[in-house]
Amino acid sequence: TLAVESHGLDVHRDLAARAGLRTVPLPHDDLGTRTEIPADADAVLLSPAHQFPLGGALRPGRRAAVIDWARRTGGLILEDDYDGEFRYDRQAVGALQDLDPDHVVYLGTASKSLAPGLRLGWMVVPPRLVPDVTPHSVSVVEQLTLAEFLTSGAYDRHVRAARLRYRRRRDALVQALADRAPDVHVTGIAAGLHAVLQLPPGTEQSVVQAATWQGLAVHGLTCYRHPATGTTPADALVVGYGTPPDHAWAGTLDALCRALP
Repeated sequence: TLAVESHGLDVHRDLAARAGLRTVPLPHDDLGTRTEIPADADAVLLSPAHQFPLGGALRPGRRAAVIDWARRTGGLILEDDYDGEFRYDRQAVGALQDLDPDHVVYLGTASKSLAPGLRLGWMVVPPRLVPDVTPHSVSVVEQLTLAEFLTSGAYDRHVRAARLRYRRRRDALVQALADRAPDVHVTGIAAGLHAVLQLPPGTEQSVVQAATWQGLAVHGLTCYRHPATGTTPADALVVGYGTPPDHAWAGTLDALCRALP
């Protein structure tokens, strides 16, 4: 049994199911994901630095609780740090893996910081699990290029420049919503490359359809919700602001605002 967050990527749940695992959702409240891990769970998948898609970092008390659970039970924590480089209004959040390397698998990727087409990712695993990890084939050229990018300092410079560009986009999104859609509340924007737009009740599906008519690819929050989550889903839109090219950003914002109630 794998415990997962109440909202997340369905591809993760599908991968777990194909591996013969049952997924159970963890509750979510105003403070974020709750970490009362079910008694029958063997592992838990979390995005503690920036929960996807709701946003927010895992609170210190809950970080300590999940580490305590892993130590008591021998359970495994899968830490998905998919966009930890991009933070705007807060300091970097330390990795859970640093708190207990023997019980945490740290997962990272270059998809957000560089390009998904590179298909480069990494795992930092407890030593006992190294023999069980079977790496996928990745081009040596891409690996060596990334290594040089890191050791030369060019990666850090690239991330700092990208962080500034995305922060400007985020600020423009927030301002456009305040000016043209004041009834829409935006959350989850302290880090990452997406925002959650809280919509009036009962409007999610109509807004997604209106956005499609405007040529936008956005998703309702409902599609990220674990089917076994018991709470009533809120109406919201998940909007990524990293994809449109710079020359199209202003037009994309206009199209989004036209689709909103």
